[in-house]
Amino acid sequence: MGMPGGMEWILIALVVLLLFGGKKIPELAKGLGSGIKNFKKAVKDDEEVATTEKTEEIEKKTEAKKEEPTENKTV
Repeated sequence: MGMPGGMEWILIALVVLLLFGGKKIPELAKGLGSGIKNFKKAVKDDEEVATTEKTEEIEKKTEAKKEEPTENKTV
């Protein structure tokens, strides 16, 4: 089953129009748009947090390796 064609989109639009009426559709579209915007913002914020945490973890590991004492064995 693929993407809907032209007739299917017209049928979907008519059903939506019948269910919600002409006055509600702009409100629904606005709500949908703001929901998508908030979702994208949350995903972006989550990616930034993950990147920051990963960078901090890498820095801690490199600092720990630098601080490890080297053993000087004299024979």
